[in-house]
Amino acid sequence: MDIVILGSGNVATHFAQNFHHQGHKIKQIFSQKKANAQALAFAVHADSITEISEMQRHADLYVIAVSDQAISSLIMDFPTDLSGIVVHCSGATEMDVLNKFKHYGVIYPPQSISKNEDSDFSQIPFCIEGNTPKVQATLLTLIHTIAPLSFACSSSQRLAIHVASVFANNFTNALFQISYELLQKHDLPFDLVRPIILETAKKVQTRIPKEVQTGPAVRNDKITIKKHLNFIREQDDWKQIYQLLSQEIVKRKS
Repeated sequence: MDIVILGSGNVATHFAQNFHHQGHKIKQIFSQKKANAQALAFAVHADSITEISEMQRHADLYVIAVSDQAISSLIMDFPTDLSGIVVHCSGATEMDVLNKFKHYGVIYPPQSISKNEDSDFSQIPFCIEGNTPKVQATLLTLIHTIAPLSFACSSSQRLAIHVASVFANNFTNALFQISYELLQKHDLPFDLVRPIILETAKKVQTRIPKEVQTGPAVRNDKITIKKHLNFIREQDDWKQIYQLLSQEIVKRKS
């Protein structure tokens, strides 16, 4: 396929590299920052552009890999007579934001992707949606060349995956940071809790999280909970988080 990548950040970089490695032709890389466009374009043997007016009109696929907030403003300058499929990569943006085009869809990777870190696309179940059965089938065939676990899903299912990912990834990482700061405050290294983080993540690979829940809340150990809350009494935010999550665990137990 001939592909145009719009964006030069984390997701755009990995898409461009993976498609390139699988033999697809990356025709152009677009970025408003010339240096960024040139750097990624050089890596995948593509041309770099900084204006939508320079975009080729006869590519097979146009991948919009920019922030959710930038999608609508970016496509305002797109020609509407593109023969190829236009997709975005957002988990929370409706597919129909692209309905000005004849062929459109979504390729969403439910994964935290960083430009300078390897991401094994073969292990990521990409969420695929198309505005017609033919478009969806074409996108699935394409994405299976780089991410064989990919599957078709609706916009509502994609949003459910996005919200679930925020709970499972973003929120847990914020809790890791609280653990880090609490330990630092008492001259202890974060390495002390890394094993339990890994063990918990390992358990939920094969079991339902509720089944492996541990801790004072699931035991209804009110004495320990009170002691913990008193220990972090100077951190009101931490106390609220501790109480809310403890209440959630107790509710799930019943």
